[in-house]
Amino acid sequence: MRKQKKVKDSYVIMTELVLPNDTNTLNNLMGGKMMHWMDIVSAISAQKFSNRIVVTASVDNVSFSESIKLGNVVTLEAKVTRAFNSSMEVRIEVYAEDIPSGRRAMSNQAYFTFVAVDQLGNPIDVPEAIPETEEEMKHFDGALRRRQLRLVLAGRMKPSEANELRSIFDIKDDEIKA
Repeated sequence: MRKQKKVKDSYVIMTELVLPNDTNTLNNLMGGKMMHWMDIVSAISAQKFSNRIVVTASVDNVSFSESIKLGNVVTLEAKVTRAFNSSMEVRIEVYAEDIPSGRRAMSNQAYFTFVAVDQLGNPIDVPEAIPETEEEMKHFDGALRRRQLRLVLAGRMKPSEANELRSIFDIKDDEIKA
């Protein structure tokens, strides 16, 4: 039987200050710097969950809903949403805060996938994720659909085999053409 671990045990918060070297010519945080911070916080979350070395396998749809300004405090929150055999999906939410004005807003979110590896770099099993809250269960349930979509887009799964995606589009078995 696979070891189990609660989703909340993977929760990580990371805080950064946007400095001049982090910004573009408009004094906004550069997207590459944001991606770097997101990769770090989500890797820590996956390592904390699996107690293993992890490598980034994929990054999904990083959305930038609001620019982050020079001097803002950036808070990144990461948590494993679901674990498969050796891979884990991690959800990251990014908040920007202008401390003098008291304004705080979500600016980014994304899903990163990590694979746990042994000392030789071979994939290794990870614990099963146990969601407890309603929000954790929502992200846990959606993780299988997101995983199947990733696999289809990477050419590692045929669309006809992605049962969770078929249910979204209400595709019947007799409608699938090989």
